[in-house]
Amino acid sequence: MVLHINESEVRTLLDMPAAIAAVEQISRKQSAGEAVVHSRRRIEFPGGSFFHYMAAADLVAGYTAAKLYTFVRGRIRFVVLLYRMDTGEMAAMIEADVLGQLRTGAASGVATKYLSRPDAKVAAIIGTGGQARTQLAAVAAVRKLTSARAYGRNPERRAKFCREMSERLGIPVSEATSSAAAVQDADIICTATTASQTVLHGADLPQGVHLNAIGANHAHKRELDETAVSRSSVIFTDSLDQARQEAGDLILAFAADESRWSAVGELHQLVSGKLPGRQNNSQITLFKSNGLAVWDLAAAVHVYQGAKEKNLGRELPLWATEQGGG
Repeated sequence: MVLHINESEVRTLLDMPAAIAAVEQISRKQSAGEAVVHSRRRIEFPGGSFFHYMAAADLVAGYTAAKLYTFVRGRIRFVVLLYRMDTGEMAAMIEADVLGQLRTGAASGVATKYLSRPDAKVAAIIGTGGQARTQLAAVAAVRKLTSARAYGRNPERRAKFCREMSERLGIPVSEATSSAAAVQDADIICTATTASQTVLHGADLPQGVHLNAIGANHAHKRELDETAVSRSSVIFTDSLDQARQEAGDLILAFAADESRWSAVGELHQLVSGKLPGRQNNSQITLFKSNGLAVWDLAAAVHVYQGAKEKNLGRELPLWATEQGGG
């Protein structure tokens, strides 16, 4: 039987510390050749809608997963299908909006753990949606923040974000009236927007800051201007192959000099120590994230195992009358 796990159940089974641990562990497996990752692919529908699919396998744990989602009329619907490698059976069908938000935040948390200054205490977030919440929560999970500032274009949404995140994190999260004001004297910056044009300028970056950029996952979109990228002396992404296809921030910044890609590392290389991260406190470091199926897989395995232990979810009778043949 296939276990169906809904969004509400995912929320009870997966928190940010667990998501960070899952992403960090699977990154080590990826670096050791114990995990397989297939980059995201898209099918565009007439009218600008999309179907996306991506997949990964954990050769040690014995699970493989595919993440599927549509973007139609402004709404996104996510699902992760988890399979057992030894039998080929589908273990779970997991609704994956919450899972995706947590694993994306967790990846930035891992990058922040390895790239930001150990004494970092002030965070800035550009964007006030669901992804912005998990970005800030992840940063707070790996660094002892004393305060944060947030900027979003909608004043009411921005105020609500600051109230809710102040209560959730137990630190003052204050409003900023511009991205430049938000990042002033910040130690860690996260951009989590749906913008297609620059929302953060390199001239506004404080020296020694670490930057997580998670929006702009199309080749023609960007959150960062060229100065922000050029000022970053240490740059990592999740997948170079995927970044070359859809990381607009890097694609546009490197357009005049393709050789700059050779200096970009992958997160798993940073976590495993195969590539060095920050070398001094004055460097500006950048993690450009587009999202990997291997993170979804790691989070899905955690959720599935938790659901089995706590007797959550409901069984779906898929292939219950399977007779074989062909």
